[in-house]
Amino acid sequence: MPFPILLRRPPRADQRIAYGPERYQFGDLRLPTGTGPHAVAMLIHGGYWRARYNLTYLGHIAAALTRQGIATWNIEYRRLGNAGGGWPGTFLDVALAADFLRTLAPTAALDLARVVAVGHSAGGHLGLWLAGRARIPAESALACADPLALRAAVALAGVVDLRRAWELRLSENVTEQLLGGTPELVPERYAAASPYALLPLGPRQVLIHGTRDDSVPYELSERYVAAAQAHGDAATLISLAGAGHFELVDPKAAEWPEIERAVRNALA
Repeated sequence: MPFPILLRRPPRADQRIAYGPERYQFGDLRLPTGTGPHAVAMLIHGGYWRARYNLTYLGHIAAALTRQGIATWNIEYRRLGNAGGGWPGTFLDVALAADFLRTLAPTAALDLARVVAVGHSAGGHLGLWLAGRARIPAESALACADPLALRAAVALAGVVDLRRAWELRLSENVTEQLLGGTPELVPERYAAASPYALLPLGPRQVLIHGTRDDSVPYELSERYVAAAQAHGDAATLISLAGAGHFELVDPKAAEWPEIERAVRNALA
């Protein structure tokens, strides 16, 4: 049976805005009351990068964060099964959506010095990847000359190490599908696409993971934070005892105050 958050319709966004010309290049913008400038949480949904999952379920935490005075930009992007999804389109879309905040900032009164990426599951991977874009090798198809700098990234049950995910054959070995090959066949893609391989990222990183998550192993976050700290990054692991995969994105769950606090602290 699906987790309850997947069955509930979220509150409507203020605006749905295209950040590019492709069908799935859009995001839902929600703005808090007041004149701003507003801190921003860029939300990135999960679903192991597959097309059958979309941004709808993160609308709940987008609305919850916006009620707390944080503007939210809940994005869609091309996924496996969409034309152009996978390597490199999925990554290029997420990067384009992040940089589009520069376009939104003047009219939406956004504070670009206070932007945090908040991603769930595969979106947790993409959020940390955004934080490390400045470290992508210049010869990579994912390289960008002037990426928007993030204040922090918060990964909720994130797939934060693509090589390890491939070793564990997670979700029918979806990492190999995403990157179009194994680490041995396309090592340069794993090096440019995996947050673990890009360490140290620079911005603050907060990883939150339930100890009973049966979708994304807790060990991925535990291993990542140890490596990030060894590289000198400000990285924190918040373990949620007994929590599974979707409690982290449900404002009605007992775990939600911990998530909200982490996002607010990341923006402080």
